[in-house]
Amino acid sequence: MFALLTGGGTGGHTYPAIAVAQELRSRGHRVRFAVARRGMAGGAVAAAGFDVDLLPGRGLQRRLTVSNVGALWATMTALVRALGLVRRYRPRVVVGFGGYGSLPCIAAARLLRVPVVVHEQDVAPGLANRIGVRLGARPAVSLPGTPLPNATLTGNPVRASIAEVSRDPAHDPACLAVYGGAQGARTINRAALDCYDRWRARHDLAVHHVCGPRNLDECRARLDATRRPDDKLQYELVAYEEHMDKLLARATLAVCRAGAGSIAELTAAGVPAVLVPLPGAPSDHQTRNARTLERAGAAVLVPDAECDAGRLDALVSALLAERKRLVEMGDAARALGRRDAAARVADVVEEHARAA
Repeated sequence: MFALLTGGGTGGHTYPAIAVAQELRSRGHRVRFAVARRGMAGGAVAAAGFDVDLLPGRGLQRRLTVSNVGALWATMTALVRALGLVRRYRPRVVVGFGGYGSLPCIAAARLLRVPVVVHEQDVAPGLANRIGVRLGARPAVSLPGTPLPNATLTGNPVRASIAEVSRDPAHDPACLAVYGGAQGARTINRAALDCYDRWRARHDLAVHHVCGPRNLDECRARLDATRRPDDKLQYELVAYEEHMDKLLARATLAVCRAGAGSIAELTAAGVPAVLVPLPGAPSDHQTRNARTLERAGAAVLVPDAECDAGRLDALVSALLAERKRLVEMGDAARALGRRDAAARVADVVEEHARAA
């Protein structure tokens, strides 16, 4: 076994890990996963064709709660299981992608003197990766300014279909892509739907709104109640977008959250954006992600509490009227992106494994 990859249960941790695993496998390396049983990671990894072991555990609350007692017990159980996995597979390197599911394998690897690489997707490092670096792991980071010592800037790996996007933004009408992650974002959904009445007479705008499966019925009812037969606005509402590469290719502007996956895809494709960070995210990492893009001139940050129809209408209308600025924002986003991020992370993994 060359590498044992490990991570938490969310897509933000899982999909970069799968991209790196695919790159390592293409180089002739044998790889395997150990991920959290809770969440979607196990199913996504298996669907990608990799062997996977599932570990118990769940995330700790950021405050004193009774549930943390159970979480700590599950983490200790996972550590014992991870020690057994590392002894059995004897990997040359363990690669952690953050989240509570990665910490047991990282700790087990260091106890057994196996080298570790950790990849951080956000500007604000998560707890598991911070602990991993303190234990001696080599860090790779997605965005400049990430406060992990001696880190290598690799970018955040994205799916091959996203990395290969060739941009051809729509202009007649302009395409506004609105989405909030896999589950949608109620604040963004509400603001976009409330803009419909302001935009119903516009023939220069087409909205592609991905509202999330759990919000579809509510959003569909609101949209149907607002529409009139003589509306000029093109407004498409879907629960989930299976062809994100095609949407990013034609989007003139995106309005979305600022999670690591969204940031990686926007920068890889070079899409200008209005970013509405999720409030209450651990370490406020989405706000810090968004500020990184805003400082680079690639995006405009709108706090969640300020994202309403009035603010969104004014901002989107102003940006769509400035074609030159949109081009400059797209170029700035692309300058931050790393389409070869999976290969860069794989390089770090190989180098660290050889040096150990």
